Amino acid sequence: MKNSDKIKFDSLRAELKHLLSERIVIMDGAMGSMIQTKKLTEEDFRGELFPNHNVELRGCNDLLCLTQPNIIADIHRNYLSAGADIIETNTFNSTRFSMADYGLENSVTEINHAASALARRVADEFTTESRRR
Repeated sequence: MKNSDKIKFDSLRAELKHLLSERIVIMDGAMGSMIQTKKLTEEDFRGELFPNHNVELRGCNDLLCLTQPNIIADIHRNYLSAGADIIETNTFNSTRFSMADYGLENSVTEINHAASALARRVADEFTTESRRR
């Protein structure tokens, strides 16, 4: 970890610790359950990036950060609009082992980067001077 990253991390940790000492902090809910309400098809999971992938991708929720980022962003927005202070990335299974079931083990880094950038972007939409997300 670069020194500048460590300083930023330490600052964020101190800020969160202070916030937790002042009030209850609300975290988002079940991403997978929210995704299931969308009734997505195999084609939705494949998107434009994986139209000819040789393994079924339906159910690979983490992949939606690449193929359907607007859906994931809207779910994040719904949690933040409902009062969540913290949102998690949509990366429950984004490991080489889990993604191997879908033949996507080489896409793990890309999925994780996309998921974290997406969550950060949406959190920034809801961040104000008096309330960080």
